[in-house]
Amino acid sequence: MAETTASRPASTILLLRDGAAAKEIEVFMMVRHHQIEFSSGALVFPGGSVDAGDQEIVKRSDLYSGGEGLSEADRGFRIAAIRETFEESGILLARSKDSGTPVDARRAGEIADAHRVALNEHKVSFLSILADNGLQLALDTLVPYAHWITPEGMPKRFDTWFFLAAAPPDQLGAHDGRESTDSIWVSPREAVEGGESGRFKLPFPTTRNLIRLAKQSSVSAALEHARGMSVVTVMPVVTKTDTGRQLRIPREAGYDGEVFEVGAVG
Repeated sequence: MAETTASRPASTILLLRDGAAAKEIEVFMMVRHHQIEFSSGALVFPGGSVDAGDQEIVKRSDLYSGGEGLSEADRGFRIAAIRETFEESGILLARSKDSGTPVDARRAGEIADAHRVALNEHKVSFLSILADNGLQLALDTLVPYAHWITPEGMPKRFDTWFFLAAAPPDQLGAHDGRESTDSIWVSPREAVEGGESGRFKLPFPTTRNLIRLAKQSSVSAALEHARGMSVVTVMPVVTKTDTGRQLRIPREAGYDGEVFEVGAVG
């Protein structure tokens, strides 16, 4: 029997804002670079793996707030989610260490201009950026929304937490040109329709979370709904069919079904 590849801890954030259209929210999404090994060319939420630097920040409680009652692992997932979002979009979910006030768009832009490229090139650590700029990551702005684990048998597997967060006012985000080649604020409905039409390439977990998110009419409603949810871990069971693949997930996870036909697993 072939050995199962271990899953790598990872995090992603669904950054939300109220849209111009009535009763629709918008979520920040990016197109993955076609040369990226995992989900190349796909429209995804910002995120990535939990790394050793995130674990170093976990040990520095002066560099984050809102982590009370969370385990070290949970804090690591949230720190990674905020770091990856900053690396990939320039949006920063943080507060001033001195005043406790959220970082505004102007300050976030200054920090991104000064450090984002060096951070992406591993020339500076996220820990040092936080410490040197008197910042604390705002862990309590993230609300757990989903937990997906890549099916067994896949060559690269992730243990991924999805979080919801209200986008900081006027922080619009921009793709990094490295891991992502485009970015967009889009309603969940439009993103799903784009996946169906071929306009977008959407991984299966992304599609299911967009469909669920589309039921919420405002950012406040989406966050309230998420806070009242019990997050059920999803690790799809894959079966090959004549037309592609069939995925089975727990019905209690809240994705309007248990068995789904897909062309490929993303």
